[in-house]
This record gives sequence, structure tokens and C-alpha cells, in this order.
Amino acid sequence: MNSKKILIVDDTSTNIDILLELIGKKYEILVALDGTSALEILDKEHIDLVLLDIMMPEMDGFEVCQHIRDNKKTKEIPIIFITAKSDEKTIEEAYAIGGSDYITKPFKPLELLARIKTQLKLRTLIENLEYIASYDAMTGIYNRRKFFEIAVEIFDTSKENLFAIMIDIDKFKNVNDTYGHPVGDLVIKNIATCIKGNLCKESVFGRVGGEEFAILCHKENQKEVKEKIELLRTQVELCETFTEDGTLVKCTISEGIAMANPQTKSLDALLKIADEALYTAKGDGRNKVIFR
Repeated sequence: MNSKKILIVDDTSTNIDILLELIGKKYEILVALDGTSALEILDKEHIDLVLLDIMMPEMDGFEVCQHIRDNKKTKEIPIIFITAKSDEKTIEEAYAIGGSDYITKPFKPLELLARIKTQLKLRTLIENLEYIASYDAMTGIYNRRKFFEIAVEIFDTSKENLFAIMIDIDKFKNVNDTYGHPVGDLVIKNIATCIKGNLCKESVFGRVGGEEFAILCHKENQKEVKEKIELLRTQVELCETFTEDGTLVKCTISEGIAMANPQTKSLDALLKIADEALYTAKGDGRNKVIFR
């Protein structure tokens, strides 16, 4: 069975039975008999595609589609309308409201299977492109563009107890000059993995420069964030990277912390303060955490 999960939304059991017989052995299937149940399933489950009837009581397929498209979590799920309505006005409305495809009943089994396969393949391609556009290829954490995209949204909606941390690998040029760029890349990757493993999942963590990282997080108070960032420093200090001939390479990091306040006008302003604290840390001997 394919690991893809499809949600069938139809109030007629006969239609559901036909679809189950056709695609039940190829995909994991969930069923909803009405729009409300469908939205509840979509909220709880990871659904890869929706087969959606239009004519249903209380909440028709168009309303369901609109709810799916309005929800940040579900808005990208492919939706194939399967309906007995074949007039041009209905078809036009189905696409306008966010339908990915439209099939009229009675449908041709092979055509339905082909359209399902096409929509799932398109979604996988889009997800791959989104990943490439959002994540740093070397470290697997957010790249600069995605970090700023998420961080700006957080800053604009919730500045209370918001902290920005800038991180730089100390004397990283020496690593590249001494051991070569492949080892330098491995050091960056290992340090990023170490930092990520010691962050709470709510933190936003990205690589914003060659050996520079940034974190945005909410903490209860300054003491808590200082302790957490100091822990990152000590954990990185223990991080080990080995060259091909077994030589041990160890690095340290310097970190600057800034806290947002009502006078902080933008994310850039907050990060600038954190960056100034970072360079104070580097100027004071490196391998330090400075709070401003």
C-alpha cells in the first residue's frame, strides 16, 4: 500500500464503497460523511489529498474547500472534486475556490487513478522545492530567507518576552586554512546539529551567514534565556569533529543576546543589538555569552 493518505468526503455510502474498492488497496483511506467531520479529520491527521463531493447537506463541498484553503495547516492539500454536477458554472466555481482538479460522476476508474497520482506527484514536487527554498543544504536548518520570513512574523505578532541570539563560530577561518573547506563544512554541520539538539522546538533557528547562526525564541525572563544560551556554548565546546586522518578539531562559539521591548521597532533592530553583543563577546576573548 502507498503511504499517502487520502480523505474521501461524501455523504453517500455507495459512492464511498466504490472509491474504497478502487483506491483502498493503493492508498491509506479515511472517510468523512459530512463537511464538519472532514475538517475535524484534517485538523488531526496528515492528509495528502482530498476527494470531495460538492452536494452535501449543511456544509457543501465548496464550503469545505474554502475552510481547507483558509487554514494555514491544510491550505496546500490537493483537492479533487468528484461530483455529478457537470455544468460549466459549477466547474468554474470549483477551480476558483481552490479545487486542484474536477471529475464528474460516473467517473472512469483509470482516469481517477491517473488524476490522483498526478496530484500527489505535483504536491511532492512542490514540497521538495519548498524544502530547497527554506532549508540550508549543508546543515538542514532554516536558511537565511526562511529564518527571516518566520522571524518577522513572530516579531510582528508577539514581541513580549522575545529574545534574539546571534552566534558565530570563533576563529573559523583558521579551521578552513588549517584543515580545508570540507572539514570546515563538517564543523559547521556538527555545530548546527549540536545547537539544534539543545533548543526547544518553538525556537526559530537558522544559518544566516557562512559560520553565523541566529535564534529567535520566547523565554519567561532574562535569567532563563541566559542559562539556555550558556548551555549551548558549553555543549558546542564539547562538540568533536574529526578529519579523514583522525585529527580532532574542536571549536567554540560566541553569542550575543538581545531582548525585544516596546521601543524595538523591527526585527532588524533587535538582531542588530544582538549582533553588537556578539561582537563584544568576540572582542572580550571569544567563547562567551553577552546580553544587551
